[in-house]
Amino acid sequence: MEHEVGHKAVPESPGVELASVLTARRGELSDSAFPTEADVIVVGAGPAGSSTAAFLAQRGLDVVLLEKSHFPREKVCGDGLTPRAVRMLTRLGINTSQQAGWQHNKGLRVYGSGAQGFELPWPQLADYPDYGLTCTRARLDDLLAGRAMALGAHLVTGATVSAPLLVGERIVGVRTADGHSVRAPIVVAADGNSARLAISMGRQRREDRPLGVAVRSYYTSPRHDDEWMESWLELWDGEPGRSHQLPGYGWVFPMGDGTCNVGLGMLNSSPAFGHTDYRGLMRRWLATTPGEWQFDEDHRTAPITGAALPMAFNRQPAYADGLLLVGDSGGAINPFNGEGISYAMECGELAADAIAEAHARGITTRASERALAGYPTALAARFGGYYRLGTIFVKLIGNPRIMHLCTTYGLPHRTLMVFVNKLLANLTDRHRGDAMDHVINGLSRVVPSV
Repeated sequence: MEHEVGHKAVPESPGVELASVLTARRGELSDSAFPTEADVIVVGAGPAGSSTAAFLAQRGLDVVLLEKSHFPREKVCGDGLTPRAVRMLTRLGINTSQQAGWQHNKGLRVYGSGAQGFELPWPQLADYPDYGLTCTRARLDDLLAGRAMALGAHLVTGATVSAPLLVGERIVGVRTADGHSVRAPIVVAADGNSARLAISMGRQRREDRPLGVAVRSYYTSPRHDDEWMESWLELWDGEPGRSHQLPGYGWVFPMGDGTCNVGLGMLNSSPAFGHTDYRGLMRRWLATTPGEWQFDEDHRTAPITGAALPMAFNRQPAYADGLLLVGDSGGAINPFNGEGISYAMECGELAADAIAEAHARGITTRASERALAGYPTALAARFGGYYRLGTIFVKLIGNPRIMHLCTTYGLPHRTLMVFVNKLLANLTDRHRGDAMDHVINGLSRVVPSV
């Protein structure tokens, strides 16, 4: 077990390149004792947990961040960050410039049934930047956890949470597998799609919410420095349009380090969900790509690994009995495009707002409970209607014939595709914007929240 006690650092201004966990430790006072109490415990130091801890520390709260692994560590992910995620990194004070070593991209290159890609630049908006990023989770998670430490969060690695500590039905702390306990009046579950802490508190998955699965690997490729992320809306096991169409969708994300992150996803609205060899499916798809791209076994640098994608807040309630769900543990993934990192970070900031307000009102009082109950209300207000639209979208594209019709007749119409790109990536100006923004925002408001 490692224990790191972070000092209360002065927040760095946006644009300053930040340290990893290792570098952050060099400037702190070490203490061999396991922390026994805090204002807030955050379980899981991925983007959801580290962002929550960072925002809480910014608000002056004493935070213990528990992570079962050690940094740096890898996670199954597409490694693609849309402008929504870039905005959240900026809000945490992280420099995302190319000079700081980030791989920028201009937008999305979409492939349908034809061989030619259709390029869709990220929209020009007031609320979001006009570029995306690619970054391995090993680097991103390390950076975010280091940021949380720099702001004053106490990171404990190698700490596997085994059970909640309860007083009646309310959580008041957690116990680790090696027998340590830490107490706090508020606990945040950010332990990913396993959602072990949420399940231990009785939060079961909603079967009426979409679920996806994704597999991915890395390949050395001359396309590693492409300026576009790619999305393949149709997968074929031979010549497009003249062979068997495979279920799911694919991606190619250039990492800028000599490799591409290549993967595919499938939704549970597809009849093939749960009955497919996903790794074999991915190999069959990649066998149809040009040989010079090098997406083959000779150039694969890592195993093909997979993970579940819980979507549209499929585990609820987001707050009850002292426990808040943030990120994948609460199913915060966007059902339109499978994006999870930006939503994990946004949920973390909303959770920090509610927790800070609760502490200001006097924790465990009725007034503080009303503040904590505002967290699921804030989630519904920001994402609820949009996610409900996404559940409808998921049901439609689960049928390959419908997907084929959409790509065949939709891709040639640029104005339509610009609209679709904004819709799927959830990139609109909230209070300003063009007619497309008003339509998407209006639909999200009138559709009942999830």
